[in-house]
Amino acid sequence: MAEKPDSRIVEFINEHHVLTLATSFNEEPWCANCFYVYMDDENSLVFTSDFDTKHIQQASHNIYVAGTIVLETSIIGKIQGVQFQGIISQPQGELHERAKKAYLKRFPIAMLMETHLWVVDLTYLKMTDNRLGFGKKLIWSKDLSFQK
Repeated sequence: MAEKPDSRIVEFINEHHVLTLATSFNEEPWCANCFYVYMDDENSLVFTSDFDTKHIQQASHNIYVAGTIVLETSIIGKIQGVQFQGIISQPQGELHERAKKAYLKRFPIAMLMETHLWVVDLTYLKMTDNRLGFGKKLIWSKDLSFQK
C-alpha cells in the first residue's frame, strides 16, 4: 500500500470538478452530484452540501461513503474514471480553514452563499485508464490498521 496515490490518479482528480457521492442508510442507497476540490496534503475531497439533503442525512448515520469521478467520452480508448471510498466528516478548526480556502479558490462564486463544507478522507481509489491499455487499473488504498 502506498502512502500517496499514484500521480496519474491525482492529476485526473484535479482535472475534474464534479463527483458522484454514494451514501446508504437502512439499506436505502442514494447518489448526489457535487462540485469538489481535492486537497493533496490531506488526500481528501471537499464539497459543500446542506444538512437537509438526503445524502448528508444518510452520511450522518453512516460515515462510510463511495463515489466516482468520470470523463465523459464515447471513445473506448479514452475512457478514464475513478471510483473511491472514504470517510465523510465536517471539517473543524484548522482543517476547516484549509478546506474553505481551497474550495473558495476553485469556486469563488461560493462566497455568495452559505456553505456547509464536508470532507471525504479517501481510503481507497481505483482508476480505470484505457489510455494505458484496455481496462488498465491503478489502485491505491490507505492502511487503516491501528498499530500499537
